[in-house]
Amino acid sequence: MKKFSAFILLLFSVGAFSQENLSLDQCYALAEKNYPLAKQNELLTKQNDLDLEVLKIGKLPKLDFLAQASYQSDVTSLPISVPGVNVEPPNKDQYKTTISLNQLIYDGGLINASITEKSAFLKTQEKQVEVNLYQLKKQVNQFYFSILLLQEKRALLVAKKIQLKTTLKEVKAGIKFGMLLPNSDSVIEAELLKIDQQLTETFLNKNSLTTRLSLLIGIPVSLNISLENPEISINFKTEIVRPELDLFQLQKEKIEASGQFIDTKNTPKLSGFATGGYGNPGLNMLDNSFQTFYIAGIKLNWTVFDWNSTKKQRQSLQLTKEIINSEQEVFELNTAMELTQQQSEINKISAFIESDKKIIILRKKILETSASQLKNGVITASAFITELTNLYEAENNLKTHHTQLLLAKAIYNTTKGSPLTPKRGNNLDKIKL
Repeated sequence: MKKFSAFILLLFSVGAFSQENLSLDQCYALAEKNYPLAKQNELLTKQNDLDLEVLKIGKLPKLDFLAQASYQSDVTSLPISVPGVNVEPPNKDQYKTTISLNQLIYDGGLINASITEKSAFLKTQEKQVEVNLYQLKKQVNQFYFSILLLQEKRALLVAKKIQLKTTLKEVKAGIKFGMLLPNSDSVIEAELLKIDQQLTETFLNKNSLTTRLSLLIGIPVSLNISLENPEISINFKTEIVRPELDLFQLQKEKIEASGQFIDTKNTPKLSGFATGGYGNPGLNMLDNSFQTFYIAGIKLNWTVFDWNSTKKQRQSLQLTKEIINSEQEVFELNTAMELTQQQSEINKISAFIESDKKIIILRKKILETSASQLKNGVITASAFITELTNLYEAENNLKTHHTQLLLAKAIYNTTKGSPLTPKRGNNLDKIKL
């Protein structure tokens, strides 16, 4: 009976030993850090900095150089002849070199509005990257808890194997002294071979899942890794805090920034200019020689009437904003339905766990009786293995439901957007897997 008690303890000791441990929140952090999409934020920032520099250059003076030589078929000439006055027409070949300077004095806030719009667009893009990275948590959940389930299944199989080996020795001794029927040990040996097959299957399945998890989090993961059972708390009363909601809000802010940009497009623009040059002819078209010249002044541009183009653009932006509001309502509705379904799943699995515990208590009593009957030759080894397998299945159901409950809670929190695990240091740089 002492050996049977040791077996029961082994069934409850499901932890797998390895050189390193890996937690759920470490997997989340590693996936977000190493996934190729994470590099986009840095690229988007660099791109935005360049775009802003280009916009700010619009406030600086512009210097243009022009060199031109031309020949024309006809030139301006007087249609009449005045006695004593000789007006020489310009040459048909003409030459001109100029340097022009233009300085924006007032742009009605157009450049600043463009900068604001660009900044709002950057925030939207960065939040979109965050939304896409957040979706990785769903994949991490599936891989992590599938591996955890296999990890615990292996521990149960090992515990069952140890108990069977102990029982096999007792059965062989019983056969030797004539207390048990011959070939009773063959039944147990066949069951041990079956367990070896199950262990091999578990190993191969874990190998496949571990490889995929390794690709997702961006670092190699050993097959000997031990995944931690996370402590996941849930709060059914908290509000949704998904990054998608922030994205919707940033998209609306971008629309507002675009509206301000549209409003400034038709405001008056004031600029100063100066042009100096050397050419033949100069500004005096009747002086047929090379001359220096210059022109300086200010210029006002103002679109007084744009055929309601600005008004229609603002109407289009308003429709876009309404579309975003509609998308947000759909997202919130779908999320609420998912949370309701997941809450029901959590309650169902919790009820299963309570039943599993009662079943295990009964199975333990039955197995204790079967172990005693096997030693006394009352039942066959096959009957004992049947009861042992029944206890194993009950223990396996409990562990499966426990893992499924953790997964359901993780999915619930991922869907809601609340913290998935207790806050603690990830120590990502110290992980050696």
